[in-house]
Amino acid sequence: MPRPAPGTLYLVPNLLGLSAPDDVLPTRTLTVARQLSHFVVETPKAARAFLKTVAPDRAVSSLELVAADPVDAADAQCRSWLAAGIDVGVLSDAGCPGMADPGAHFVSLAHALSAPVVPLVGPSSLLLGLMASGLDGQHFTFHGYLPAKPDAREAALRELDRRVQTSGATQMFIETPYRNDALLNAILAVASARTVVCAAQALSTADECVISKPRGQWTPDDRARLAVKQPTLFLLGKAQ
Repeated sequence: MPRPAPGTLYLVPNLLGLSAPDDVLPTRTLTVARQLSHFVVETPKAARAFLKTVAPDRAVSSLELVAADPVDAADAQCRSWLAAGIDVGVLSDAGCPGMADPGAHFVSLAHALSAPVVPLVGPSSLLLGLMASGLDGQHFTFHGYLPAKPDAREAALRELDRRVQTSGATQMFIETPYRNDALLNAILAVASARTVVCAAQALSTADECVISKPRGQWTPDDRARLAVKQPTLFLLGKAQ
């Protein structure tokens, strides 16, 4: 008996914050998310909340969810589903799977099984922040989290500022929300006056705030506009 064709792996974008799904996600993304019943997720609780928002009438208990960590167990389950011809969704807690979030491993797994991989359209804080910053969108690097310890963090920021001055390429990074204020203080203390500093916060939500200006032009009012504990993308670069 021939084996079934492998299932399709769908990369399902999540919301970046409190927003109505219909305001942020395209029709096709919503349709696929509502049809899938098997998911690899970053955090099951967050995934259930999102899927309940997307399909309020569907019983979340009827869905099959496996957490991406530990990866060995998730790998085995995802492999089993796809090999059986079952379509699988990959879902992170916010934004697009594989973009600063879990997902790449399962995409590689799907390719190894010759399973189709379909990235769905949805919000990515990296791309939205870059679009809204006015900085170079053709040459950029995302560094994830910078060191938490002050000395190491300042050294990393000085290196990123040097790269901006020598190459003009945009440098992007994030921080745990409760450390946003400390990171912004360090950026404004370390960056060159002509380096453009952008903070893109709560993107695609009602609380969205984007401030982008040379470090020397930042004011206390600018800093006051930024909430202390909102997800924020930080960018350093040159105005275009």
